[in-house]
Amino acid sequence: MLGGVETRSVSPVFVGRADELALLTDALTRAAGGEPQAMLIGGEAGVGKTRLTEEFLGEAARRGAVVAVGGCVEIGAEGLPFAPFSTALRTLHRELPGELAAAAAGQEGELARILPELGDTPRGPHDEESTARLFELTARMLERLAAERLVVLVLEDLHWADTSTRHLLSYLFRTLGSGRLAVVATYRADDVHRRHPLRPLLAELDRLRTVQRIELPRFNRAEVRRQLAGILASQPAEDFVDSVFERSDGNAFFVEELVASKASGCRAGLTESLRDLLLVRVEVLPDEAQRVVRIVAEGGSTVEYPLLRAVAGLTEDELIEALRAAVGANILLATTDGDGYRFRHSLVREAVSDDLLPGERSRLNRHYAEALEADESLIRAEERVIRLANYWYRANDPAKSLPAVLAASVAARRRHAYSEQLRLLERAMDLWDSAPEEVREVLRPADDTDVYPPCGYDPASTPLRRLDLLAEATVAARYGGERERALKITKTALRTLEDGHDPLRAAWFWTERSRLVAGLGRSDGWEEIAKAQELVQGLPPSQVHAEVLVRAAGWGMLHNPGPGNLEAAQRAVAYARMVGAEEVELNARITVGCLLTDSGTGEAGFTELHTVKDRATELGLTMLAGRAHINLTSQLESMGRSQEAVELAEEGAELVGRSRLFDTEAWVRGNMAESLYSLGRWEEATAAARRTLLVGQSAAPRGSASARLAYLALARGELTEAAQQLAAAHSHFGTHDTQPQHRIPLYRLAVGIAAGEGRIADVRSETAAAIAYGFPLGQHRYAWPLLLAAATAEADSRGLPAADTGRAAALDALRAAARHLATPAPVWTAHAEYLRVELLRAEDRDTVADWTAVEAAVRPLERPYLLARARHRLAEAMLAAGGCRDSAAALLRDAHATAGRLGSRRLREDLALLAQRARLPLTADTPPAPPEPEADPVEALGLTSRERDVLRLVAAGSTNRKIAEELFISPKTASVHVSNILAKLGVAGRGEAAALAHRLRLFAPPGPLSVRPEAAHRGV
Repeated sequence: MLGGVETRSVSPVFVGRADELALLTDALTRAAGGEPQAMLIGGEAGVGKTRLTEEFLGEAARRGAVVAVGGCVEIGAEGLPFAPFSTALRTLHRELPGELAAAAAGQEGELARILPELGDTPRGPHDEESTARLFELTARMLERLAAERLVVLVLEDLHWADTSTRHLLSYLFRTLGSGRLAVVATYRADDVHRRHPLRPLLAELDRLRTVQRIELPRFNRAEVRRQLAGILASQPAEDFVDSVFERSDGNAFFVEELVASKASGCRAGLTESLRDLLLVRVEVLPDEAQRVVRIVAEGGSTVEYPLLRAVAGLTEDELIEALRAAVGANILLATTDGDGYRFRHSLVREAVSDDLLPGERSRLNRHYAEALEADESLIRAEERVIRLANYWYRANDPAKSLPAVLAASVAARRRHAYSEQLRLLERAMDLWDSAPEEVREVLRPADDTDVYPPCGYDPASTPLRRLDLLAEATVAARYGGERERALKITKTALRTLEDGHDPLRAAWFWTERSRLVAGLGRSDGWEEIAKAQELVQGLPPSQVHAEVLVRAAGWGMLHNPGPGNLEAAQRAVAYARMVGAEEVELNARITVGCLLTDSGTGEAGFTELHTVKDRATELGLTMLAGRAHINLTSQLESMGRSQEAVELAEEGAELVGRSRLFDTEAWVRGNMAESLYSLGRWEEATAAARRTLLVGQSAAPRGSASARLAYLALARGELTEAAQQLAAAHSHFGTHDTQPQHRIPLYRLAVGIAAGEGRIADVRSETAAAIAYGFPLGQHRYAWPLLLAAATAEADSRGLPAADTGRAAALDALRAAARHLATPAPVWTAHAEYLRVELLRAEDRDTVADWTAVEAAVRPLERPYLLARARHRLAEAMLAAGGCRDSAAALLRDAHATAGRLGSRRLREDLALLAQRARLPLTADTPPAPPEPEADPVEALGLTSRERDVLRLVAAGSTNRKIAEELFISPKTASVHVSNILAKLGVAGRGEAAALAHRLRLFAPPGPLSVRPEAAHRGV
């Protein structure tokens, strides 16, 4: 409406930046080819970021791209949540309505938190995964939208971005994997000081190879000369170029302002002050135009025309005339949608705003707030609440500001912008004492808070308290990932509650502290739970009381299993029922179901867990339904019902995956990986574990996934990979995680890796540490495999000189530990039998009858790897005892086929070597050869005579120098022989070679796989 009145101060010629523009257009080409691009453009204010971006967008438009631009809004420290994304997505919604609707299909409610045009925003759920779910949905929507067309998303002024915007941008830059999409963000580098919140994000993005960062320098003198020539449409005088270059120091915007100041005849010569330079052209505008410019400066980055008209108090003709003057002087610009006005450059707006008198600033903000209260239609609905809160706050009116800020905090929570909610709640707490009492008295918890359960009061009629805000801020900080801040808030709250006037609320804050200190790795959280229990003891039933009992029982189930936990969980169920808190009741019943299963009443426990799962699903409590799936699959695996566990895990993963409950999905898939491993579906188990690492947000499920990958690598004989995954698991769990379900499997892995590398002393030390740690109730599922691995290592190392000392004590310790372990299901009865016979093998007392019993116990279990190992030992025992060679051959063939299908290189090689030594074929159509009692078993490995001698000494623990002395060769030659042996055996080190030699009995006294008398059958 005001086109054609602008005075030219911008060069029509694009000056410099050819290299930077080439980088951007090259990225555009890659994006068009289906490779998403992420770029950052930085530079000081006025250096030319906007002009470069405009040139880039012009090229994108010429290539047929759909372009969407959104700018961050400077309206205060908390900002508008997701402001640039909302603006950009609104453009895409307008340009591609059908395509965007299809891309958002099924998730409109969640995505409406960023793009309100998609529909109504649901009230919940709110949890620590809410923001991650929203980010994942946004990323997938953008990928689908850009699947068939080139989309360019530009986010301007990232230095003003709210926390949620920064987090979402980081998520997109890290996770976008497909689509013809280019995301470009600009920021003002000179504003990013050492403590600026954008600085950590920039450092994080610099570490991503997929993000390209462009820093714009100032113009040199030649570029300033070209810029001046473009503005003046003629060649400038050299002395003028020198003067402008000196004054502007190569800043493109300052060059424009200097030219405009001279052209407007503003003052004599060039001003010395930058602030004066930016204000000089404002001061020559007509009075009404100056007044409108000041109003716009205080309204925010952009001011809508209807709002401006309401605040200015001018007739429409007067306002248009004032705006025409400001636009004509190139101070204000109409927005691209024609709905409002903004400053041509934010530096001018900041200078005008800084020039306002204190009383003038608060008066203008009051006018803005009053205008919005009088007419809600002046701006977009999703912006109204936060901008109203900001206007009233800057108007220095606590009576109006406190309710407005609280309303804005509720709006931020509904958008899952928890960091912004926290800042607003902190602002409300700062205002609390300043606001009149009559204002505070009409505020209600039901309107402004959500997290603290109503205990003994009506939230709709009881006045809001500062403690309610502290509770809300605690949870907002936790959901927003600011646990340290949440911990400080709980400390403040508990200091307020030290007099004991509100024990229930104090107990609630202690349970929050328990979550926080555990999450931060400060402790396991029990001390805080114990304090909460003390506070609620003797009080009438309440939701807080029930939640404390649930948390105590859940903690005990995971950290200190025992019968007392079941009583606490059952009391929690009863209390929750009394007060009608069904969600708390269902949560408690999950714990009850698990404890019943652990205590030996499995069917009752499974019935309870299934009932809760179905009820939670019916009520739409997806997180609770997910927890039920996690615990059901775990308990089924504990009872050896792996196939059921897999089927239920698939159902649960689909359920929670639809709701983007990432950590819950990670736990479900981690349990699925464990059961798939048991069933011998190792490729699927690997995929499930890697998916767990991909979706898991917190350390514990990622640690469990790394442990599962270590189990798989160990079973395949990949010891280096197993050790790396074990180290990753330790790193994820940290030193503070004392849960038996995490610690005992890590001991098992350490035992297996040490055994594979021939480190029998480390096997014993790890086993001793595990036994000393203890195997609490319900942990038999982890203890039996650990004891079995240790016993197998002892048996395999029989005859190794380094293993003889201490063997008897080690075997006694294993037998003693086994006596206290439960065998509640056939799978653990089989493990107990297997352990018994391995201990006999370690003493050279095992018999064919012993291994026949093991094979019979394992055969019905759907445990192919365990069965293949048992059949290996049975065949070995049969051959050693001179038993039926056909039966032994059949066992070896079956076990070898299983090992091949699983990909267990170590077991496959052991079986092949045993078959070679016994001259038995591993294919059914090849007849067995007669045994050769005098055959050297080492020949099957392809070792030379000298390498056999060296391996014998390596197996005895000799160093290269000792080998050289024994064989009368040089240490270097011994080293070469050792290297050749390691290569031929396919092992990584001397210890592993020694372990292999003893495991295969390569240096046993010669004999026909030698027949030995049947040892007496003795129990463990």
